[in-house]
Amino acid sequence: MSELENEAAQSTTALGPLIGLTREDIFGAVAVLLRETASDPARLMRHSTAMGSEMMKIMTGKSELEPDPRDKRFKDPAWQYNPFMRAGAQYYLAVQKGMSEWLEELELDELERDRARFISTIIIDSIAPTNTLIGNPTAQKRLIDSGGMSIIKGLKNAYTDLTQNKGMVSQVDKRPFKLGENIATSKGNVVLRTEMMELVQYAPTTDEVHAVPQLTIPPQINKMYINDLSPDKSVVKYQVDNGIQTFVISWRNPSKEQGSWDMADYVTSCRLAMETVAEITESDKVNVSAGCSGGQTAAMLASKMTADKDDLLGSLTLMVCVLHPKQNDIEAGSLISENGLALARRRANKAGVIKGDDLARGFAWLRPNDLIWNYVINNYLLGDDPPAFDVLFWNADATNLSASLMGDFLTIFETLAFTKKGEVEMVDHKIDLSKVTSDLFILGGVTDHITPWRATYRSTQLFGSKDVTYVLSQSGHMQAILNPPGNPKAKYFVQKKKGKLPATAEEWLKGTEEVAGSWWPFWMEWVQARSGDKVPAPKQVGSANHPPMEAAPGLYVVEER
Repeated sequence: MSELENEAAQSTTALGPLIGLTREDIFGAVAVLLRETASDPARLMRHSTAMGSEMMKIMTGKSELEPDPRDKRFKDPAWQYNPFMRAGAQYYLAVQKGMSEWLEELELDELERDRARFISTIIIDSIAPTNTLIGNPTAQKRLIDSGGMSIIKGLKNAYTDLTQNKGMVSQVDKRPFKLGENIATSKGNVVLRTEMMELVQYAPTTDEVHAVPQLTIPPQINKMYINDLSPDKSVVKYQVDNGIQTFVISWRNPSKEQGSWDMADYVTSCRLAMETVAEITESDKVNVSAGCSGGQTAAMLASKMTADKDDLLGSLTLMVCVLHPKQNDIEAGSLISENGLALARRRANKAGVIKGDDLARGFAWLRPNDLIWNYVINNYLLGDDPPAFDVLFWNADATNLSASLMGDFLTIFETLAFTKKGEVEMVDHKIDLSKVTSDLFILGGVTDHITPWRATYRSTQLFGSKDVTYVLSQSGHMQAILNPPGNPKAKYFVQKKKGKLPATAEEWLKGTEEVAGSWWPFWMEWVQARSGDKVPAPKQVGSANHPPMEAAPGLYVVEER
């Protein structure tokens, strides 16, 4: 995987409190900066003088400013050996340093300081010299080496993005990928279809299967085939190859008319899927696996089923999912305000849905270096095509989010609903995870900035389960999940001694051991131990009541809205 692919794969779009971030919150942070600029002229003059002094050092070649060795933007040797390029980098670094020092001196409370720091970083990153042809030595060399063809190709890429990608710089070359041919190729069929979902059953690949099946609940944005990207990184293939009867929900992409779909509707669909899985497999238990916002849905499902005294749920696996959020968990968390959340709700309700493209665009501008400027340089200045990478292809296949479901997710965030024991009502019951006793497997990612691993660890303390396992994968958000055997860099951390998990992530980390390789075999052993005895594999998927329909991955994954 290239450096560009890896950085983008660590920044895949995900649902979270950032869906409630509004332009008013962002403008408010800018207003704070402007207010403080005007409030103390003496302070402004002092910092301007310091900046002017540093500029004089740069002009006379006496500045000692150097880029951070980890900053890949200044890796080209020209930044070190070409005096004009070196001076250009130092001017930029002087502005960066001056802004940082100025922010530290402003009379702001901690929340305002975090907001100002975040916004100023976005602004400073946008004016980096590397974002322009005249300030990027690598792009200049490419221009000369290609006889001008790189800039022509870059202009063509920019035109394509303007006309075919809604003005957003492309993060992936989609052309090599085709669903059912080289993406989502595991054999199976749709065995249930409703207005909201399809249920896909995958064909067994072993002579015997475990009696207790497993249902995967995917997030409500992007498509379900993240579970079956390619044969070498398919969670689905790994499950069926290990004798697990595998089912996956495929959510329909909601249109404006379906903006009323809320958490209760999604939980009802999950229960219908579980009942269908149980009927097809003739099992009295169904294990459930879910990731990210699908994990929040699965937690709500578990709480509701417990309240209803429905014992169909077997074990529960939650991957890169936060049930106990804190505002400082995420980089832009300080920008979220109570007023902003209310505005976001009203706008979403008026529109019916939040467009998937709008979600992706907003998410990208919160991490512009990784998700925008990297590609401006690669696609436009160097004239290269964006990478053809399956995870990025999936990530670009965004779906809409219904306004009602967005409202429910924001309510969960605002009320900390999963941390309360019967105090918050949703989905026709009082949420109480402490009454859920299913065996629990929770996964976090070391470098996951979307659902930080310490936040995912807090979920271990919310359930009434006596058997809770926590695994920390050495990777980021989606890459933490898609970490199959055979990856030489893979490793994970688990608790050395079996027993009750410590109350905090820091305590847990002290008692862990590092294990080389993928966490998938460890998880599979855990799942198999909770999947019953082996029985002869069914000769075909489905049942008399639920005969097989379209081949996997189904119709809803290709439906555009």
